[in-house]
Amino acid sequence: MLKTRYTIAYVALMTLVVVASNFLVQFPLNAEVAGINLADILTWGAFSYPVAFLITDLTNRQFGPQAARKVVFAGFVVGVTLSFFTSVPRIAIASGSAYLAGQLLDIAVFNRLRRQAWWRAPLVGSLIGSALDTVMFFSLSFAAFFVFLGPNEPFALEAAPILGVFATEAPRWISWAIGDFAVKMIVGLVMLLPYGALMNVLRPMQAARAS
Repeated sequence: MLKTRYTIAYVALMTLVVVASNFLVQFPLNAEVAGINLADILTWGAFSYPVAFLITDLTNRQFGPQAARKVVFAGFVVGVTLSFFTSVPRIAIASGSAYLAGQLLDIAVFNRLRRQAWWRAPLVGSLIGSALDTVMFFSLSFAAFFVFLGPNEPFALEAAPILGVFATEAPRWISWAIGDFAVKMIVGLVMLLPYGALMNVLRPMQAARAS
């Protein structure tokens, strides 16, 4: 009964994060720092999506990889379905594909490292999963090659200095991807704080310890 309640809570949180991130990724961060236009390198979705890895890792720690996969798949079905109503289909497809691949990789890495130092499994798992997620999401969402998934976004394909500072130019979505991953790395480190704080509250069940 306890496991069921926690699983429902994890699924609800995962769904909220996925839907919010799919919506927010459509909006560049319109601000300027030290002469750098952040709209060229970041979208608002970069700040919300890494929370999905925290949810997956807490589930994995408490109930093991099998339960974590159930939460990921449930979040995938509900989140992607709702995303078709909150974002364009191409974003929803890209998000679903990248989310599933990144989260499942995170689970595999976390489970391999779970008996090492407490911070290593969530940090390494989330960073490796985030790297795969970032490459897949931005390529499928904005690369001209994947136009069969939906119309190209002209603003994303416009040439701009990489990260807004280098002389070399590339489609704007590449800078978005680099900026997005940089933020994910920072947020991944920050997410160790709530993970560490919840370790004594969300203790592993026997099945998770045996995994």
